[in-house]
Amino acid sequence: MIIYLLQIKKLIFYIIFILFYINYCNAFDLNSNPTVPKIHANTYILIDFHSNKVLAEMNADVQHYPASLVKIMTSYIIGQAIESGRISTEDIVLIEEEAWAIHNPILKGSSLMFLKHGDLVSVDQLNKGIILQSGNDACIAIANYIAGNQNIFVNMMNEYAKFLNLKNTFFKNVHGLDSPGQFSSARDMALLGRALIKDLPNQYAIYKEKEFTYNRIRQINRNRLLWDNNINVDGIKTGHTNLSGYNLVASATKEEMRLISVILGSSSLKECENDTKNLLKWGFRSFKTLMPIESDKEITNQPVWFGDVKKVKLGSDKNIHFTIPHYRIKDFNIQYSLEEKKLCAPLKKYQKVGLISLCLNEEVIEKYPLVVLNEIKFGSFMSRFLDYILYFLYNWLN
Repeated sequence: MIIYLLQIKKLIFYIIFILFYINYCNAFDLNSNPTVPKIHANTYILIDFHSNKVLAEMNADVQHYPASLVKIMTSYIIGQAIESGRISTEDIVLIEEEAWAIHNPILKGSSLMFLKHGDLVSVDQLNKGIILQSGNDACIAIANYIAGNQNIFVNMMNEYAKFLNLKNTFFKNVHGLDSPGQFSSARDMALLGRALIKDLPNQYAIYKEKEFTYNRIRQINRNRLLWDNNINVDGIKTGHTNLSGYNLVASATKEEMRLISVILGSSSLKECENDTKNLLKWGFRSFKTLMPIESDKEITNQPVWFGDVKKVKLGSDKNIHFTIPHYRIKDFNIQYSLEEKKLCAPLKKYQKVGLISLCLNEEVIEKYPLVVLNEIKFGSFMSRFLDYILYFLYNWLN
C-alpha cells in the first residue's frame, strides 16, 4: 500500500512538472512579446522612437478628447516658425485683450501664464509658458502673433496633422480646452511627439526644464515625472479636462534607446503617472533597439561590369534601427539579395539594386532598399571591351 502511494505521488509530481514546463515554454514563446503590465486607462500606446515600432497598445486609434496635449501641435508649429526664421525667440509680442483671462470667459479657471492686456512678452517666454505651465493665454497670444488670428493658426495645425499622417486627429482650438469635434488618439499623439523630438531638437530641449519665472511668478513644469530619479523622462506633456480625464505623453531614454508612451483617459493624475512609469520601465526591460546598419556604411560589395572600378559598395542611405525582445537578440541576422544577378555600369549613388532583410532566424521581419554607395561610371573603351568578352563567355558558360 505504501509503495502504491509513493508511485501515485511520483506520478503527480511528474504531471505538475510537465504542466510547469509547458507553461514556461509558452511564457517564452519565440513568436510572442513579453506580457504588458496592467494599464488602467482604456487607450494607450508605447513606441520606440528610433525604429517607430509599436511595443504595446490598446485602442490606440480610438478618438479621444486631447485636452492640453493639443499644445504639442501648437508647440510644434512654434518650433517650425523659429527654425524657418519666420519668428525669433527674441521677438516681443503685445498681449491683446483676447489673451487676458479677466476679459476672456473661456480662460477662467484654466491653466494660465497670467498674461495681462498690454503686456510686452518675448516669444521665448510665451513658448516656455506653453510648454512648462501649459498656459492657455500664452497659446492665444502666440497664435495671433504667428498667424494673425486663431482660426488661421488652427488651420495650420490641421494641415500639419495631415502632413504627419495623424489619421484620427482634428483640432478646433489652439489650447485644448474641450470643444465639440476636437479629437486625437494615442497613436497620433505618439507620432506627433516623435515628430517634435526628431524634427525640432532645440524646441524639444525646453520640455525638460523644470521651472521658469514670468512677472515674478515662479511657474513649475506640470510633468512631475521629470523629478522621478527612477526613470529618465525628459518630456513631453500632461493634459486634463473633465471630459478627457488625465492624459500624459511621455518620453524617456536609457542608454541609446528612447521610448514614447501615451496614456489617455486615466481617472487620476497619480494613476496616469504610475501607468506611464510602468509602461516605460517594462519597455526598457523587455526590448532592445539595435542599429545594425549605419547610413553610408558598406555592408557588402559586388562585382560590377563595364565600370571604371571592378567592385561597387552596397549599403543603406539611412540609419536602420530594429527593436526586438531581449531574449531574441541571438536570433537576429541580416540578409541581402540583388534584383539582378549581375550589376552593370553606370550606377548612380543611392540607386536601389536589391533588398536588405532583417531576420529572426530565417523569418524576414523587415525589408529595406539595398543601394549603391559609390557612383560607378563607364570605364575606358578598352576595359569595357574586355568586360564585354568576359561577360559574353560568362553568360555562355552559365
